[in-house]
Amino acid sequence: MQLPEDALLLRIYLGESDRWKHQPLYEAIVRKARELHLAGATVLRGPMGFGAASRIHTAKILRLSIDLPLVIEIVDVEEKVRTLLPLLDEMMGGGLVTMEKVKVLHYRDGTRKA
Repeated sequence: MQLPEDALLLRIYLGESDRWKHQPLYEAIVRKARELHLAGATVLRGPMGFGAASRIHTAKILRLSIDLPLVIEIVDVEEKVRTLLPLLDEMMGGGLVTMEKVKVLHYRDGTRKA
């Protein structure tokens, strides 16, 4: 798959405990992105953060329930990224979604050509 130099970065901020239809929301979003044939998605876990409710989420060792902040990053062409947006609106109760233009410098699958 080729990815043009001009693309969009979709960044989704949510909590680790957020759910969609009995599964973790971050898993549902990544699976949906794959189903839509987007170029790729990465889930990043943050050790600490807060959002619109201003409640601190942290990975302190004594906490029994952890709701760490997560960020999902997806890069692809604008048309394909925009196909995911209405689905995110349906899937997400809270959180933050941002989008910005990026320049793709390198996108390969890791196999070497002879």
